[in-house]
Amino acid sequence: QVQLVESGGGLVQAGGSLRLSCAASGRTSSIYRMAWFRTAPGKEREFVASIARDTGGTLHADSVKGRFTISRDNAKNTVYLQMNSLKPEDTAVYFCATRERAETEYTYWGQGSQVTVSS
Repeated sequence: QVQLVESGGGLVQAGGSLRLSCAASGRTSSIYRMAWFRTAPGKEREFVASIARDTGGTLHADSVKGRFTISRDNAKNTVYLQMNSLKPEDTAVYFCATRERAETEYTYWGQGSQVTVSS
């Protein structure tokens, strides 16, 4: 199993920045991709960004391209989400998740970190 612990959420004004961190432990050698998702009040869960553990190849949702950047530090088994130019519509609970190579779904999830952007 993989355990994930997120940190770095909080309250920020529109236009500000935050960096989320997600530290993985347990069977980290099985991780193929790590990702961030978010759930806003009254909305379904939304993909934000993902990164391949080996190659560092990234994907970002159109809604965050140019503002958010996902990165990883394999030595620390940690993935980051740098969020710049935050907007009120970015307000959500942000979840970290991991996927193994043989899987099509993200299997392990963190507890979530609240990000609130005030206007």
